[in-house]
Amino acid sequence: MRPEWIDYNGHLSEAYYVLVFGHATDALMDRTGMGPEYRESTGCSLYTVEAHIRYLRDVPEGASLAVDTRVLGIATKKAHFAHEMHVVGGPRADPEPGAEPVATTELFALHVDRKAGRAAPFPDEVRFALTALVEQAPPWAGRAIAPV
Repeated sequence: MRPEWIDYNGHLSEAYYVLVFGHATDALMDRTGMGPEYRESTGCSLYTVEAHIRYLRDVPEGASLAVDTRVLGIATKKAHFAHEMHVVGGPRADPEPGAEPVATTELFALHVDRKAGRAAPFPDEVRFALTALVEQAPPWAGRAIAPV
């Protein structure tokens, strides 16, 4: 975490939760064959079209963060996945077993052909890689914001 990510309350600013989660999405793309070379050679990428973030606990200045990612479902052109952010003991550390997340996000993304400007089917190898990672949704997934 960088000092400029800290807000006037001394905690991680709202926008930087999204940045950290964005890097976790990039890591998922790399892991499943949609890294920079794929994007360059195919003209396709993953576009987030819906996200629901829960800010559960303040993240203090100087904290180290780790993100766990779960793929919740895959369709021909769509991906549903979630990230859980944890404060950890140091850089590259894993969360303690049973540690509660400080934030979560649930995302819906489309595989987009940027040249055509529309959603396109995942290539088989990417779809297989994503499908191999599908897990049961956590209890918090699928929630909506309650009316006031």
